[in-house]
Amino acid sequence: MTPSHLSRTLMIVFASAGLAVSGASFAQVDEDAAKLLFKQNECGKCHNPEKNKKGPSLKKISKEYKGKVDAEKKIIEHMTAGKKVKLDDGTEEDHKVVDTKDPKALSNMSKWILSH
Repeated sequence: MTPSHLSRTLMIVFASAGLAVSGASFAQVDEDAAKLLFKQNECGKCHNPEKNKKGPSLKKISKEYKGKVDAEKKIIEHMTAGKKVKLDDGTEEDHKVVDTKDPKALSNMSKWILSH
């Protein structure tokens, strides 16, 4: 095998491994559990998977955080801190805190949001 052939082969192997790793985080999402937590916390009053409501759509949130290393951490922080948020109509209110302290449940819902 020539050096250039070897380089191309290694690039393909590493690229494929990277795709498998990046897709793995979303494959591990328990969508049913995330949807249930979303529903139990009435997140749908302000957020919709596709359309903006009082707050941004899950698709818009996912797009905003796409490719950021700390995306999951930032979303969890947003869901648990209760900080002021600016709504689409210009008003501000305290963001509702998700009613769970379970790090796995928070991580799962964050990954589900990022999967949109």
